Amino acid sequence: MIGQLRGRLAEKRPNQVLVDVGGVGYLVQVPLSTFASLGELHAEVTLLIHTHVREDALALFGFVSSREKHFFELLISASGVGPSLALKILSGMSVEELVPAIRTGDVARLTRIPGVGRKTAERMVVELKDKLEAVVVVSGDKPVPASPAGAEADVVSALVNLGYEQRAAESAVAEAKRSGGAGNFEKLLRGALQSLSAPKGRAAGNA
Repeated sequence: MIGQLRGRLAEKRPNQVLVDVGGVGYLVQVPLSTFASLGELHAEVTLLIHTHVREDALALFGFVSSREKHFFELLISASGVGPSLALKILSGMSVEELVPAIRTGDVARLTRIPGVGRKTAERMVVELKDKLEAVVVVSGDKPVPASPAGAEADVVSALVNLGYEQRAAESAVAEAKRSGGAGNFEKLLRGALQSLSAPKGRAAGNA
């Protein structure tokens, strides 16, 4: 199993990167927090890897922190939460927000993430609440923000990939920018997600 990759960042787009390790390109699915921390193309990166093996495919999921990787593995241990949904959950809400939401049974907060319905949220609360003692949330363990270049377009693209409608994503990014979230990808993303998490900004069809 692949547990870590260190190499050159050959391609980068929200939720997916290509890491060149000695001439071999590894396609890795990543949460938005990891995407925001990776910096410019051709830089050297190190990713902690969860290798997901199925009968018909082998997929790599990468993280810049062991905390996020561990939480990803906790999420996929819950009934009905596969790797793709777990990645969306980590992209739609930080670990610092997820831990209290699950511990307090805040189903309404969890269902604001595209793809998370009420039943899935309830299962997450029931099955993961007791396991969260193993998750250590360290305030200083945060990725370094990426370059501000192209941040607005990247955030819109990331939100659309998460399941939000294009128009809603663009409006949320504009609102986040007006509220002082401009400057880098992570700030803009968090501001946009906060805007979308309000009842009026919830994406249609998010059941």
